[in-house]
Amino acid sequence: MKMNMKKWLEDMLAAPRKTAMPVLSFPAIQLMDISVRELISSSDLQAKGMKLVAGRVPSAASVSLMDLSVEAECFGAEIRVSDDEVPTVVGSIVNDSDEAEALEIPKVGACRTGIYIEAIEKAVKLIEDRPVFAGVIGPFSLAGRLMDVTEAMIYCYEDPDMVATLLDKVSTFLIDYCKAYKAVGANGIVMAEPLAGLLSPALSEEFSGPYVKRIVDAVQDDDFIVIYHNCGNCTIQMIDSILATGSAAYHFGNAISMAEMMTHIPEGTIAMGNVDPAVEIRNGTPESVREATLKVMGECCKYPNFVISTGCDIPPMSPWANIDAFFSAVDEFYSK
Repeated sequence: MKMNMKKWLEDMLAAPRKTAMPVLSFPAIQLMDISVRELISSSDLQAKGMKLVAGRVPSAASVSLMDLSVEAECFGAEIRVSDDEVPTVVGSIVNDSDEAEALEIPKVGACRTGIYIEAIEKAVKLIEDRPVFAGVIGPFSLAGRLMDVTEAMIYCYEDPDMVATLLDKVSTFLIDYCKAYKAVGANGIVMAEPLAGLLSPALSEEFSGPYVKRIVDAVQDDDFIVIYHNCGNCTIQMIDSILATGSAAYHFGNAISMAEMMTHIPEGTIAMGNVDPAVEIRNGTPESVREATLKVMGECCKYPNFVISTGCDIPPMSPWANIDAFFSAVDEFYSK
């Protein structure tokens, strides 16, 4: 459903009671009694899962899979898939400047990107009461998976030209990928750039921020917005370069104090976070989830531009009792 997303953000900002917006998609496998392997292989199942989740929880938007292996696989990376965990990238395909120069930019639609685009196209026809966001990896996080995440920061020091070459190529691909989501009706993307959260502020300003901004400038408008996500532990130190990306809204992980982060966010800009999705929603109890959610809200809801969320995507096998407890805690907080 097409809508003015800038107005959607303005309405969210003005609302005294904010609707929660967790990154919630993979636990749909439990509602459909399927595996992660099946979910990532079928656009029908992804769209159905998003619809089921939207019908069950009062979330501000429907957010698709935060699967950070899709784009890397499209470039030729090997991925590891299991039945109950999010897919991961194995090894590297770029180890020197020659390999970076030789790397071909794949066509959007190759490998599973075609399935994920089709899923959003189907989901927007099923979900008409809230925006639908696609999930996309950020440029440094994608480049890092092609270089091997453990080596990425070393390359920033030892071979910055190679890293820049790779970032140029992945950014070109990501712009085309985002435009494909836009063309099938997505209201925006949630761009996950967690690997940049391990960089120093100076390195982030060189190897992440400008490339994110390039993507934002190419795709964001009144009807299609970018929500920038970073769950690294250095996001507060690099907040200036993060805000300089021009993303419409921001989403932060539980590695940092959300209350401290809010002091750095401009008053008119929405920021979301940051209940721990692994410790609490995957491995906690309904009562511990309630306490964690109320704590974050108690510290942050004094800021009119804060929206309660999870710190990252909710793991596939998180108990629905815990997910429901998160939303119940939000209702409890606003009912006081």
